[in-house]
Amino acid sequence: MRVIVAGEDPEDIATAIEAEDFAVARVDIANRPALEEAGIVDATAYVLTEMEQATSISVAKDLNPDLRVVVYAEGSLPDFALAQADLILDPNLFEPEDVAAEL
Repeated sequence: MRVIVAGEDPEDIATAIEAEDFAVARVDIANRPALEEAGIVDATAYVLTEMEQATSISVAKDLNPDLRVVVYAEGSLPDFALAQADLILDPNLFEPEDVAAEL
C-alpha cells in the first residue's frame, strides 16, 4: 500500500510508516503537480503534517476520492477541511509509531 506524507514532518512519521512496510512518498509542498507526481491517485492514505497546507486535502481527495486522510499536526484544522479528514491527531499525544501501526 502507498502512503503520501505531506509537509515538513518534524516528528518523522514517514519513517514510522515505512517501518510498517508501506511504500511512502514524501512531498514538501502538497500542490496538485507534486501530489500527482508522488502517486496520490494510487495511494491508500494521505498524511498531512502541517495545518498550513490544509487546502491540499481537497486537492488530494479530488484526485483520489477513496483516499484515507490523516492529519498529524499541532493546531486546528480549518472548518472547510474537517469534513474531508478521517483522523486528526496531535503529535504531542500520539507517537508516530502508534499512528503508523493504525494505518
